[in-house]
Amino acid sequence: MILLAAVTPGISQAKESCYASTAPANPAGFVIHHGTNISHWLSQDFGWVPKDEWFTQRDVEFIASCGFDHVRLPVDEFELWNEDGSPREENFARLTKGIEWCRAANLRVILDMHVLRSHHFNAANEGGTNTLFEDPKAQQHLADLWMDLSRRYGSIPVSELAYEIMNEPVADDNEEWNALVALVLKQIRAVEPSRVVVIGANRWQIPQNVPALKFPEGDKNIIISFHTYTPMLFTHYTADWTPLKFYKGPVTYPGPIVSKEDYDKIRAEIGEKAVFGSFIEEARQNWGPELLFQVYEPAIKRARELGLQLYCGEFGCMPTVPREARMAYYRDIIRVYEENGVAFANWEYKGDFGIYEWHGKRFAIGAPDVELITILTQSCKK
Repeated sequence: MILLAAVTPGISQAKESCYASTAPANPAGFVIHHGTNISHWLSQDFGWVPKDEWFTQRDVEFIASCGFDHVRLPVDEFELWNEDGSPREENFARLTKGIEWCRAANLRVILDMHVLRSHHFNAANEGGTNTLFEDPKAQQHLADLWMDLSRRYGSIPVSELAYEIMNEPVADDNEEWNALVALVLKQIRAVEPSRVVVIGANRWQIPQNVPALKFPEGDKNIIISFHTYTPMLFTHYTADWTPLKFYKGPVTYPGPIVSKEDYDKIRAEIGEKAVFGSFIEEARQNWGPELLFQVYEPAIKRARELGLQLYCGEFGCMPTVPREARMAYYRDIIRVYEENGVAFANWEYKGDFGIYEWHGKRFAIGAPDVELITILTQSCKK
């Protein structure tokens, strides 16, 4: 059973932010600061709970009461369209209601195309292959899906709804993603010249790849997006979908995530599997706000050069991490965002990274995590 809380005492509205003076404005007036992701509803729905129980108007009202100002709303192609391309109107009705609930609660919405039939950001671990960047028809199909969404939602004011072209592209070459962005953006601009479009970096939207993104000159209704779960051994501690799930030893933050002794044991376990190596090497670095800033700096510098707003659309830390270290990580990451004018949405509202207590395999939530919610919504927290 999903336990929904009413407005929780002790969770206050966000205060005036130092962020406002550092973040560039877009002409559309789509103003965002701190939000949350509505996962496992119209995207990656694993059947834990019926859709109409998992996310309701009451949830939207709670999110607004906490002080969040927007939601990122992921949708999957197969949730909204059948394989023959016909719409799944029952889910479009849910999506329309969800957007209207947010508008009524004064929450802006980023509509994110999360998973396509031709593209899954985690295909290597969840099965299947990605054909999007090899198939011009699949690329045009993505643009066509956005034309359908535009026909349905294009009348919503540009200050209230933005489009995110696609979640976490994994093209082999950055130019393949740039070409696809240009194709889709051109078609969106033909019908909605003022809509804010969120565009993330190639290879899982890592901040290091933001400088490789290309944008039309003079288009200021673009928000640059990156995602981060660095350091992975810490944020995904014991997560069963990662290659390092076998490690059950201690993790800490700030400072090195694991001891030298545990590091050596992990290295011995994985041997020469280079794909795992970066997760291990970063675990021995001296983590804190300075190193976090270094990770995000390529994205921050590029956004400033272009005069575009920067947005971290996903970040988070598993509740398996020791509580004190987990909260310290959240405080530091929000501090870095605030000091550099980065808008953000945590992953996620409900789920194992969520802002409620998570009861794992029971697929149920407990009480709201007031401390975490306060960190996420209280501006310039030192």
